[in-house]
Amino acid sequence: KNFYNKIRGATTTTKQKKNLPPGPPPLPIIGNLHQLGHLPHQSLWKLSKRYGPVMLIRLGSIPTVIVSSPSAAREVLKTHDLDCCSCPLLVGTGCLSYDYLDIAFVEYGDYWRELRKLCMLELFSSKRVQSFRYVREEEVGSMIKSITKSAESGTTINISENFMALTAGKVLKKWCWRGSPSSDLARSSLAGHGRGSTLDKSSEGKVAGEVDLTSRCLWPVAKKVIDEHQNGNKSNEEEDIVDLLLKMERQKTELAGVQLREDIIKAILMDVFLAGVHTVALVMDWTMAELARNPRAMRKAREEIRSCVGNKKWLVENDLGGLKYLKLVLEEAMRETMGHFKLFGYDLDPETRVQVNVWAIGRDPSLWKDPEKRDSRIVRLIFKGNHFELLIFGAGRRGCPGISMGMAVIELALANVLHSFDWKLPEAITEADVSMEK
Repeated sequence: KNFYNKIRGATTTTKQKKNLPPGPPPLPIIGNLHQLGHLPHQSLWKLSKRYGPVMLIRLGSIPTVIVSSPSAAREVLKTHDLDCCSCPLLVGTGCLSYDYLDIAFVEYGDYWRELRKLCMLELFSSKRVQSFRYVREEEVGSMIKSITKSAESGTTINISENFMALTAGKVLKKWCWRGSPSSDLARSSLAGHGRGSTLDKSSEGKVAGEVDLTSRCLWPVAKKVIDEHQNGNKSNEEEDIVDLLLKMERQKTELAGVQLREDIIKAILMDVFLAGVHTVALVMDWTMAELARNPRAMRKAREEIRSCVGNKKWLVENDLGGLKYLKLVLEEAMRETMGHFKLFGYDLDPETRVQVNVWAIGRDPSLWKDPEKRDSRIVRLIFKGNHFELLIFGAGRRGCPGISMGMAVIELALANVLHSFDWKLPEAITEADVSMEK
């Protein structure tokens, strides 16, 4: 009882001193975790309709502000980008990033700035993206041949497996893997990251142990990649990002006073694998699912592609410029505040988590005439972080540095998949039967 009164008293005092965002009352210990349900983004969207586009909840004891409108997202990701550009220390991210040595999950600071500079100027530069163009075109062509073979035999096609195989087993293999990484490896790494994505670094117990076990299974894979590059023979024309990083390690390159070493290279590889494989495959997967639910949009996209390329068997990257209709939908972004600032007049303290609910923004009826139909919105917007109605790859300082590499694969693969085949759902399955629970 005394413990409960202490918590309640502390909460009351804080609210008297500061203008905190509105939100559902939290319970002791668990906060608002009981209100998240099986689909947290949908539960939070429903709560935001009651409490507004800037809403305060507690994940256990952690204050978390949920942002659910483009104007509020702009405040977080642009106006107050510097205030919100750090990341919380979590169990899953810590294990997979070799104790925060990567770019995706490290706290904001000089090291992060140097690492991002390396990514933008070297690892994911426009020149490097273009240097792998032949790989993308070759491997997308192989995927189309594989789908064609299945279609000719009348076999139902699992397009999700084809997309995962394209990114995990083919494109990434040519990009930095000498072996054959499997789609199962991607799923296992994501499972571990997912279990620990909301736990603090100090958390202990069964879930933390599972995450640690998953990451330890992945570490030997990263080590194998490095060993294969160190022992292999490749010409300079075939240099990939691992070759470049190993060369910088031999040159004793420093990042904000931290000498580049093997653990940092492994951490960067984990980012490449998680983002380069899963996010790219997921965007293609959900886009095809949405088109399957909306035959009119599917038909419109296919007609645009075929009218642009004519009777060509394959699309190459030069053909993609005229495909205005082929733009995609959503992702999420999670940040942590570094200093006090005001958001829409509300006080946000240091170490407050900020979650942009992109799912809710993408279904705001004040923005979209028909929130569940995306064919009208795709034509108007791009997704490089400048339009806050669609935030697939994030925005601001923490926006994805590999967006050009990812989009090059996504657009080429989807354009060829839609150009080469007339897609329909399996028999006895209607558009309404397609589950879009995310």
